[in-house]
Amino acid sequence: MRVCIVGCGSIGSLFAAHLAQVEDVEVWAYDVVAAHVEAINENGLKLTGHADLLARVQARTDPSEIPPCEFGIVATKSMFTGSAIEAVAHVFEHGAVASVQNGVGNEEAIAERVGRVIRGTTFPAGHIVSPGVVNMDTSGDTWVGPFEPKPATMDEVSRLAGAITAGGMNTIALEDARGAQWTKLIFNAATNPIGALTGLTHGRVCELSETRRLVTVLVNEGKAVADALGITLDSDPDALVDHAAEVAYEHRASMLQDVLAGRATEVDALNGGIVRFGAEQSVPTPMNEAIVALIKGVEYSWQQPR
Repeated sequence: MRVCIVGCGSIGSLFAAHLAQVEDVEVWAYDVVAAHVEAINENGLKLTGHADLLARVQARTDPSEIPPCEFGIVATKSMFTGSAIEAVAHVFEHGAVASVQNGVGNEEAIAERVGRVIRGTTFPAGHIVSPGVVNMDTSGDTWVGPFEPKPATMDEVSRLAGAITAGGMNTIALEDARGAQWTKLIFNAATNPIGALTGLTHGRVCELSETRRLVTVLVNEGKAVADALGITLDSDPDALVDHAAEVAYEHRASMLQDVLAGRATEVDALNGGIVRFGAEQSVPTPMNEAIVALIKGVEYSWQQPR
């Protein structure tokens, strides 16, 4: 099996390094950060933290150098999904491509360029320590299933899930992965922006009563939208928030990492996604709308003279 990781940042590196542990899996990666790609090719891809792995991965900044692959795993930030899949779509002419990204709307962008798509969501998280080195901050499960408008076959979904699991990241193949995806979406949309706006780690967001109550309000709006869409969540996002506070107390959410680095956030795919689907279903989402406005304000502030 040949797999290409599209976007070998923190999350993509977790999948690449684990898949490379499987004997019959050949792992390639596409990323635009030359220093990271060069370090991976020269020294291997190193995981620390919740995993201690050194993996051999063929990484490239030039997608024309990547051979045809049976599977792809897109792990870019949501705002880069379109440009990334456009660059590498030729690699998957006869393959199936999964998204393991935050938020909603990524599978639709992939489906514009690829014939068979897999809907996915993952709970493991990490951050890049240095080029070629990624710390795995938290572990957890991954869920994959056919993306309904352009579905991969269940055999393909099961093969990919089996390979990722064999590499050490437990992955569950589902006929319908919407419940898992929306559980993670609601969890992220309720916690990530609060961390980004306050500078607090996940655990500290939860131990302050005022911010914890706000998290629940955001969760309840997301649950109302999912219910209107006919999606049955696979677990209670509010309970997951408390569980994560125990196992990932010091974790800085990806949106906080972006704000600290002055990078654009994924708020449009998270809270913005809940707002869009809520509008379509006539479900009010005023608190998520407020969060979008506040995060956009933070991003806008970076453009102002100091």
